[in-house]
Amino acid sequence: MNPLLHKFDTLYDTAPFEKIKNEHYLSAFEQCIKEAQQEIDNIINNDQAPSFENTIEALEFSGQRLGRVSSIFFNLNSAETNDEMQKIAQEVSPLLTKFSNDVSLNLELFIRVEEVYNHRESLNLTPEELMLLEKKYKGFSRNGAGLNPENKDKLREIDTELSKLSLIFGENTLAETQNYELHITHEKDLRGLPEGAIEDALQTAKNKDKEGWIFTLDFPSYIPFLTYSDHRELRKEMAIAAGKKGFQQNKNNNEEIVLRITQLRASRAKLLGYESHAHFVLEERMAESAEKVTEFLENLLEKAKPKAVEQFNELKEFAFKKDNLTDFQKWDGAYYSEKLKHELFDFDEEILKPYFQLENVIEGSFEIAKRLYDLHFKEIHTIEKYHKDVKTYKVTNQKGDFIAVYYADFHPRPGKRNGAWKTGYKNQWILNQENSRPHISIVCNFTKPTATKPSLLTFNEVTTLFHEFGHALHGMLANTKYPSLSGTSVSWDFVELPSQIMENWCFEQEALELFAKHYETGEIIPNSLIQKIKKASNFLEGLQTLRQISFGLLDMAWHSLNENDLTTTSVKEFEIKAFENTLLYPDVTENCMSTAFSHIFQGGYSAGYYSYKWAEVLDADAFEYFKETGIFNKKIATRFKDFVLSQGGTKKPMELYTQFRGQEPSPDALLKRAGLL
Repeated sequence: MNPLLHKFDTLYDTAPFEKIKNEHYLSAFEQCIKEAQQEIDNIINNDQAPSFENTIEALEFSGQRLGRVSSIFFNLNSAETNDEMQKIAQEVSPLLTKFSNDVSLNLELFIRVEEVYNHRESLNLTPEELMLLEKKYKGFSRNGAGLNPENKDKLREIDTELSKLSLIFGENTLAETQNYELHITHEKDLRGLPEGAIEDALQTAKNKDKEGWIFTLDFPSYIPFLTYSDHRELRKEMAIAAGKKGFQQNKNNNEEIVLRITQLRASRAKLLGYESHAHFVLEERMAESAEKVTEFLENLLEKAKPKAVEQFNELKEFAFKKDNLTDFQKWDGAYYSEKLKHELFDFDEEILKPYFQLENVIEGSFEIAKRLYDLHFKEIHTIEKYHKDVKTYKVTNQKGDFIAVYYADFHPRPGKRNGAWKTGYKNQWILNQENSRPHISIVCNFTKPTATKPSLLTFNEVTTLFHEFGHALHGMLANTKYPSLSGTSVSWDFVELPSQIMENWCFEQEALELFAKHYETGEIIPNSLIQKIKKASNFLEGLQTLRQISFGLLDMAWHSLNENDLTTTSVKEFEIKAFENTLLYPDVTENCMSTAFSHIFQGGYSAGYYSYKWAEVLDADAFEYFKETGIFNKKIATRFKDFVLSQGGTKKPMELYTQFRGQEPSPDALLKRAGLL
């Protein structure tokens, strides 16, 4: 029996992870695609005149089982993959792309949708229904439904190839990450490293039946090494290894894939009548146009660069004074930044870690959600998991009503890609007066427990947990009628607001005292350390801002090209030109960022990386509102829940924001917070 093809008779309708085997996926996809196609055919063959109910709503609720199977498979392909799953992904992606094209390019279906759309003024629709109709119509009109048959075939070919290439890009990047290890056999080469990093490396070596210590490119191993190792040559080796992922002359090289993806996206945009991929994407974002995004990034660059240059020179001078270093390189940045921070603020990240035991930070995030939004989290062991490390929670409100299932997966392992992200296994929707609740997940790569210590987080990992938890709250508190408008289904440059605003609580004494307790003594974090966290919060912020701007400009450089602009055959040369106004460190010949820039070549951030800085404007402005009356002010929190977190994509983002805030956001709050004003 294929568990994916039967009703999930599990508690809360959760995925039966422990019963699913790799051999179940392909047949499940094939069957679910047939079912979904039949549902589409039923809409087209309906004898009644097109209406909102028999066309738009019917389309919205079609393919639900296919959606569930897809979410299970592709989420696990990121968090718990293996060679067999990756082969299956290569098989099913073209099938899904074909089905998606069969729907979006179906002229008969488009005619029905267009008929409803053209009569929308007389249908007495609610704002949410009107938004759904508009999105469904644009889903056809913007994606080729009106093309002639020849161009529809071209679009199908492009989309099929793109789906395959993005998968291969991600597989290559993961392979490069997992193929590298720095094996240290002499204790003297560990100088400067924190005890926890050494213990973790010792355990990694033991797990691989090797003597000594092994450091990897997984963030909890890589970041401490670059930050604390006194061995400059080994820092250089690690930094170059991380920077050349996808850029080596081996089977995992991504250079041709980057060029091909860029070319295909530009061709697709032209086929659909757009100047570039960026113009196509941004038409439906808050920013509205490629020109506005470029202007936003350039304005921010103008304000940030003088500060960044000043801070970079300060760092170089510090390295020279401390160690007579005259050739300051990328592998020196984190190392001397940490030492300068210690000198300026008497602040050491390692001193903080004992106050941030993972379990306490999790409980702290839950307590803050309780105070703000009346949510209660209870760990449960009655639902299936895809890995033993995953924690599972039942989320309820103050009345005891079921709100969501929450999965949390915190530590790195083979088969799991780097980074941190929020995802979901089931959307929220309301149908037949029943509010079907969501299943939300966050996936991270945090410092693992060792033989002698629990998982102790860096402060950056603490803010990352809160960031992803903010995304999770956006999904959990969803309360919309339609799944495609629910939760995080919002404009890409608005989706980071709920996540980034949550990071602010990590810097506030009133919040930190709830959970930052020494793992051995139970001592609450001293106020002196909290003040140091605050003082150091915008340390080298000019450099950090410049770095994020550079990524946004690189993204826009690749995706603002029209079909005839892409003449380069060198990814590296193109990248250097895109970075020319933001480059401070000497270039490293062996390194290239684009070949491992998964956000834009594998994930959904193409022509969208700017949204991190865009959302920072929103979150800084929004948190100022909280601070005016107290960070746990229930009235403000309720406004944020009612007008932002629960509304999903039912209204335009700026409309939702101004309903919450009472005004449009001002960039001054961000510039002030970053020390750039």
